[in-house]
Amino acid sequence: MRLQFVSPLLHELDRLEAEVLLGVLWQDVRPADGIAGLCDFRLGGRLSRWMLEGYLTGAVGEALLVPGKPAFGFEKLLFVGAGARATFDDARFEQVLATMLKHVDGLATRSVVAELPGRQGDVVTPEHAADRLLAALAAPKAKQASWTVVEELPARRRIEQQLVEERRRLRPVL
Repeated sequence: MRLQFVSPLLHELDRLEAEVLLGVLWQDVRPADGIAGLCDFRLGGRLSRWMLEGYLTGAVGEALLVPGKPAFGFEKLLFVGAGARATFDDARFEQVLATMLKHVDGLATRSVVAELPGRQGDVVTPEHAADRLLAALAAPKAKQASWTVVEELPARRRIEQQLVEERRRLRPVL
């Protein structure tokens, strides 16, 4: 599996063709940030209204699927709750990632653009997030989809450097 990357900017996201745009919602962050915040802006504050009304909370395990078109080029927008940012840890990361993968697999999606849990606000390092995603996608039961990860350029370079180092480490000695 090869990861691709895109910057977290609306005009960059608009250039992509993928079935699903996947964002993370925090239970204790209002207004939403990251991909959810960009989507909320493009959707005229619809996510904010749902959060104010209590329809959408950002609780762990929560997932919301909405049509992406015509506001986006993506067919679907999927938002997954990550709980409180203040208490986010590695166990929660794994839980939220599993929820993301379950929903992506359930949609039989071939192409995903995703913000990984904990990357908003650098709660989780980019290397750790990418490493855990690749490990989950390498599992025998994982259904393969094309993944584009939303990351700023400096974090993207750190992930790419880690992947190069890992390939060198695993390369057999001739």
